[in-house]
Amino acid sequence: MSLLDIDVREKAFGSTVVLHDIKLSLDNGEAAVLLGPSGCGKSTLLRIAAGLDKRFSGSVSVRAGQHGTTSTTPPVAFVFQEPRLMPWLTVAQNIGFADGTKFDSTRVAGLIADVGLTGHASTLPKALSGGMAQRVAIARALYTEPRILLLDEPFSAVDAFTRMKLQDLVLRLVEQRGISFLLVTHDIDEALYLGDRIYMMGAGDGGIQHDLSVDVARPRDRRAARLAELKSDVLTALQAAHVI
Repeated sequence: MSLLDIDVREKAFGSTVVLHDIKLSLDNGEAAVLLGPSGCGKSTLLRIAAGLDKRFSGSVSVRAGQHGTTSTTPPVAFVFQEPRLMPWLTVAQNIGFADGTKFDSTRVAGLIADVGLTGHASTLPKALSGGMAQRVAIARALYTEPRILLLDEPFSAVDAFTRMKLQDLVLRLVEQRGISFLLVTHDIDEALYLGDRIYMMGAGDGGIQHDLSVDVARPRDRRAARLAELKSDVLTALQAAHVI
């Protein structure tokens, strides 16, 4: 039974249809990736999954309870492309800021340690590097203890080495907590390293052109020959979808 089901028959901005006939699911504990070029509708689809955009034809549902109950308001957390921290709040205050949720100093302290920011609880965002700020954003998303994490190109604004460290951080944290995630990216290597299933979107057609299972056990080695083979398959599928 899927944890999250997305069925978008049509999403349009004015007279321009940006998404159509999309069906995808996210199983419990699964890591799924939306891969495609800029402007293909990946982020729009992610916002629909998060319940941030309800102006579409279709449905989004999640089995939120322990006994498989279904809700139209998914217990999800969202990590944006940029950290979006409140500059007047400290690291700890940014992490523990959640509507309707009491500030839990013990949980905040644990998350600060989990994301490698021990000693920075009282630091303001202006004193953080880009990678540190995104760690705070990840910790803030985990504060509400979601079952699903939605990530919109969360590593695109940092250097390549920091990007790899953040990828490993996310994998470790979601595995520890049993969280499923859906990630948007246009980076093929990132998709293959992080995802169990990759949904590929074409350029300007608004649909899922191909999906691929990544049959590589975790923990993964970025140098694995099988990942290189799968990258060839992804490139072939993207070429067929006229993305490259």
